[in-house]
Amino acid sequence: MSRFDKVRIAILKDETLWKGWSHFRRIVFDYIRPDDSKVKLTWEVFDRGEAVAILLYDPQRRVVVMVRQFRIPVYLMGSHPFLLEVPAGSMEQGEDAAETVCREAMEETGYRVDQPRHLFSAYTSPGAVTEKVHFYFAQINAEQKVADGGGLAEEHEDIEIVEVSLDAALAMVGDGRICDAKTIMLLQWAALNPAALSA
Repeated sequence: MSRFDKVRIAILKDETLWKGWSHFRRIVFDYIRPDDSKVKLTWEVFDRGEAVAILLYDPQRRVVVMVRQFRIPVYLMGSHPFLLEVPAGSMEQGEDAAETVCREAMEETGYRVDQPRHLFSAYTSPGAVTEKVHFYFAQINAEQKVADGGGLAEEHEDIEIVEVSLDAALAMVGDGRICDAKTIMLLQWAALNPAALSA
């Protein structure tokens, strides 16, 4: 048992600082240690809810299907803002993760995914962001390419579909051309589990 098992949290204030596409909150809370000593803390939290990401792999052609799109936070950091990523997106109300990942794969790449395999779930930046991402894998083939993809016009998405070999994608991680965390995590899973890619 860890000493943290007896720590208690008492929320004193949950204040909305801004709410739009996402929700920015200020949380004031008491952090109560096992000896009942406590400290009052204030944290800002970016509430993003749950999301999904999927590695689409065609074992016949040995390619990974990814997307390239603009990211304003990356631009503000002074880096090249058109990131190469796996298809991903936020869960909508009433959707489960598997439904969301199939919808996002179709919208972004045009590939129909029927039975995605859940791999793991992870918090992407738990010090400040609530977002929990559910990671998936699916084999695909050319017959499952049933739409153009490229994102939704009503959401002003401008997405390029990119197909590269797994080896090339891993090399891009090594030289920095792929720098999106969720994409790196899925590519590393693939590198660690080669048998699963064509099972």
